[in-house]
Amino acid sequence: MRPFLRPFLFLLILVPVWASAQEQAILADRDIFHPVYAVHGMVATQQSLATEAGLAVLRDGGNAVDAAVTVGFTLAVTLPRAGNLGGGGFMLIHLAETGETLAVDYRETAPAAAYRDMFLAPGGAADPEAARYSYRSVGVPGTVAGLTKILAEYGTISLARALAPAIGLAENGFAVDRGLHESLLTVRERMTASPASLEIFYPDGGEPPAIGDLLVQTDLAWSLRQIAADGADAFYRGAVAQRLLADMRAHGGLITAEDLAGYTPVIREPVRGTYRGYEIVSMPPPSSGGVHVIQLLNLLEAFPIGDLGHNSAATIHLLAQGMKRAYADRAVHLGDPDFVRVPVSGLTSKAYADALRKTIDPDRDTPSAEILAGDPTAFESHETTHFSVMDSQGNAVSSTYTLNLSFGTKMTAAGTGILLNNQMDDFSSKPGSPNAYGLVGGEANAIGPGRRMLSSMSPTLVMKDGRPFLAVGSPGGSRIITTTLQVVMNVIDHGMNIAAATNAVRVHHQWRPDELRIEAGLSPDTLTLLEGLGYTVVTRDAMGGAQSVMYRDGLFSGASDPRRPGGLTAGY
Repeated sequence: MRPFLRPFLFLLILVPVWASAQEQAILADRDIFHPVYAVHGMVATQQSLATEAGLAVLRDGGNAVDAAVTVGFTLAVTLPRAGNLGGGGFMLIHLAETGETLAVDYRETAPAAAYRDMFLAPGGAADPEAARYSYRSVGVPGTVAGLTKILAEYGTISLARALAPAIGLAENGFAVDRGLHESLLTVRERMTASPASLEIFYPDGGEPPAIGDLLVQTDLAWSLRQIAADGADAFYRGAVAQRLLADMRAHGGLITAEDLAGYTPVIREPVRGTYRGYEIVSMPPPSSGGVHVIQLLNLLEAFPIGDLGHNSAATIHLLAQGMKRAYADRAVHLGDPDFVRVPVSGLTSKAYADALRKTIDPDRDTPSAEILAGDPTAFESHETTHFSVMDSQGNAVSSTYTLNLSFGTKMTAAGTGILLNNQMDDFSSKPGSPNAYGLVGGEANAIGPGRRMLSSMSPTLVMKDGRPFLAVGSPGGSRIITTTLQVVMNVIDHGMNIAAATNAVRVHHQWRPDELRIEAGLSPDTLTLLEGLGYTVVTRDAMGGAQSVMYRDGLFSGASDPRRPGGLTAGY
């Protein structure tokens, strides 16, 4: 590998998201995308300018946390459909000096005025329009509080330095790429409900900027400058807060000055497991991702996955059966641990996995109607983006954050340039009714004041001999968990390099609806075998968009998922 090293090595992934899953699978099969290698540090994000901003911080002597916070703020400018100031997320941080791994929860919270049945229409049916596209669907944002706290406690650079790339790109503009242009075309009709969004993103008579045109975001630059000067207070109590609150009052939103001032990120203990000699460290609730990644790995560890073969019918059958059981548990047991008891140690125990494994029939698909959530207590002892960073000191960051759907509510708070999330849809508006991703929830994830809505975000660190081996995560709503799982298994079970592990065809099952979702590219013989086991096999668009960095044998390697346009993995 070393002959391929250069002072700066990078890979710009250009496979467009508008390509069909079949086209993407063919490209992956040709193995034309290769991992990037470096010796000092590496950044992997979904947007090239954000990667370059983070890498510049590493090059100037900053650590992985400094680079990650810089990336987070930069994506708020350059990837507006997912990067954000008006949303929230999760970050997993490994600190080499102390050996600690921390889980930072900067997920949104429900406003104090939120109540259980607020998204039910007359007659009691769930009202998805209100839950996704109204000002009442906006949760109290956590990104600014989270990123500023993380930088202050674990970083080494100033907040002004971390914000400088974002401010410059917002003030001076950046060239619109095809991915941003196409995404703006997709949401144009919804954007018409927000004059502020139209002014920013459709300046030419309702048309988005053409590919190559500059997108300037003057109001967003103002907001970023306020944060650079006054820190998180600007967003939660100061000048930015005043504009956000005025916009809320003008449109019937629920967020108040007290809601903003009372928001606090939470440092949580990660969930931990082991898989074939590796330690798996991931996000705890209110993320469901870490719990179920570990639950699934526990269940699958007893099977000879490597011998069964990558994406063979036998392997996919075991994956699907595990996924169905995990998502059934998710619907019943997962919620905000500050308000409900979540049986984390039971769900992630090897003994519970042993019990679940006994319910799997090797010769047939167990219909979802026959699968109920288990009792892990007996074993107690939405559009999104992900970025991963490692540095030469042994620090590592895996972070996923989101507005929920692409561009969130599609509404921008007047005078701020900040797109508003629609995370309230991630609560269970009505037990048994699916959210925008088809996920079914229950009482544990009911709407309530101050609660954090359940998430599938799964930022994960895989450790080997006490050092970060792999930082991985993905966007993709309900498919985040299974995307992260499959990248980890592709590396550990199938010995793939990180690019091959990322590019490989993915499968997904989430219990309800009872269908096995696949990307195009699987062998027709495999599909026939799966249908013979009783599966309803459905070909869907490309799933996920993993951004991964790996460290092995003194080298960093990484890859940006070809399923999403404009990603960049870079190292030096």
